Amino acid sequence: MIHLPQPAHDANANAKGGDLGNLPEWDLSDLYTAPDAPELARDMTWLEQECAAFAADYEGKLADLDAAGLLKCIHRDEAISNIAGRIMSYAGLRYHQLTTDPARTKFLSDCQEKITNFTTPLVFFTLELNRLEDDHLAGLLSENADLARYKPVLDRIRAMKPYQLSDEMEKFLHDLGVVGDAWERLFDETIAGLSFTVDGEELGIEGTLNLLTEQDRAKREAATRELARVFGENIRTFARVHNTSAKEKEVIDRWRGMPTAQTGRHLSNDVEPEVVEALRDAVVAAYPKLSHRYYALKAKWLGLERMQVWDRNAPLPMEETKVVGWDDARDTVMNAYSEFDPRMGDLAQPFFDKGWIDAGVKKGKAPGAFAHPTVTNVHPYVMLNYLGKPRDVMTLAHELGHGVHQVLAAGQGELLSSTPLTLAETASVFGEMLTFRRMLDNAKDDAERKVMLAGKVEDMINTVVRQIAFYDFECKLHAARREGELTPDDINALWMSVQAESLGPVFDFADGYETFWAYIPHFVHSPFYVYAYAFGDGLVNALYAVYEENPEGFQDKYFDMLKAGGSKHHSDLLKPFGLDASDPKFWDKGLNMISGMIDELEAMED
Repeated sequence: MIHLPQPAHDANANAKGGDLGNLPEWDLSDLYTAPDAPELARDMTWLEQECAAFAADYEGKLADLDAAGLLKCIHRDEAISNIAGRIMSYAGLRYHQLTTDPARTKFLSDCQEKITNFTTPLVFFTLELNRLEDDHLAGLLSENADLARYKPVLDRIRAMKPYQLSDEMEKFLHDLGVVGDAWERLFDETIAGLSFTVDGEELGIEGTLNLLTEQDRAKREAATRELARVFGENIRTFARVHNTSAKEKEVIDRWRGMPTAQTGRHLSNDVEPEVVEALRDAVVAAYPKLSHRYYALKAKWLGLERMQVWDRNAPLPMEETKVVGWDDARDTVMNAYSEFDPRMGDLAQPFFDKGWIDAGVKKGKAPGAFAHPTVTNVHPYVMLNYLGKPRDVMTLAHELGHGVHQVLAAGQGELLSSTPLTLAETASVFGEMLTFRRMLDNAKDDAERKVMLAGKVEDMINTVVRQIAFYDFECKLHAARREGELTPDDINALWMSVQAESLGPVFDFADGYETFWAYIPHFVHSPFYVYAYAFGDGLVNALYAVYEENPEGFQDKYFDMLKAGGSKHHSDLLKPFGLDASDPKFWDKGLNMISGMIDELEAMED
């Protein structure tokens, strides 16, 4: 039942600015002071010995344990998860700071291999848990309240019961996981090592993607064409990574008897397939009133009859080119958090003061942004690539929301703190909404309000429409891979099949855009993760509507929801707010909020 925390990867942290102030860097010493720190060596030795002892004490004996014995067993497993998670968090975060450093890559790989080897004997634990009779386990849970706390995590484990293989096969797949991880690292290192030249300036992928939000249309076009050129030169590598990872997933799913490629993700998210399909269908049905309508309006603002892909994230003509220094970004987000509830400000402050954020763009640093929870007795770390545009302020608000959520949920312990992906985006998107509403309230005139509203609509379209289009692309990709090897042209065609549908009839697609699937990390690192963004945005829009309608007592209920971590199902967490994600009309609430903002933008045209 070994639980290693995963960073919540977020896309599109891009902007470009000048002097941004003193950007913070991580201080990883709360995990370990150095790769050769004696504490790390001590923990690695303890882990090896404790994994062996755990297997010796419990393998073949779980069915004979009483309630107190099973509780002790779970506590020991939790301690193993904590130490393994601490080591892997340290190795992984060091690697993300400089993915092109061979020493950091080797250290991460060596830690991963050792921990995989140490924990292979623990595979029996989930297998034997799943072989316990329902009545027997229910009896143990009824006898001991401390044990009953773990029912949600036991339920999630036992949801895999129908797809469980033999003990030997499960151990084999556990060991083989290191090979799959190597494909992920190949992807990361390839992306981080790409070099782009735009107007004579050499840039990494972050800096080049940032140019897509420049006011100068020629610069945006040049960046798009350079991205297409470099992706095209590397497309065989990206196609190989996607083919291999999708095939690996297909083989494992087939052996397990998973009915669809998405089943494993839905199980790990503790969400019913029909809820996800209701979300997907609601968003696709709303394309005309959301993205199609908004981009037609944006084309008019830009004075264009047809939009090109490099116009999708273009600033508006009336938008001032604005560089937001780090101190201003911090103050904006902190004020929004503290005005909602001073407790939220208190939880966020240490991220800025104690080296829990790594903000600057550096050569070799992983692209994008994420919040990594590490382990429950340390604290999260936030990674940004901060370059000073207003959207970067939103990215800070987003990742800080993840961090606050992770701090609050840590009290649940290693096995219950991890929030299913469907709810993992709640605090992050809510943090964005708080920050946006504060900035909107402070807009100096209608023109500034229009720019801010349009920016928020675009962010929501990127979070809802774009991510559901990504989800559809993945569904098509995995279905097609089951029929055979996919050429780069095959994958390109699948990508383009969802782009026109989601973006709308006002767009033309320049040659080369068909390769832009290549740089999205989610497809490789966490297949089908992307619907969690749309789920989170819809959920937060509905939550925020409740907050505006009836703010009395909302904060306490909100904090209780975040503190619950993964200890409750989404239906139980939403019940205090009078919300139900299984109701198809639920998703319309969130989509109507976006549509209402577009209504307001259209009204400004009159």
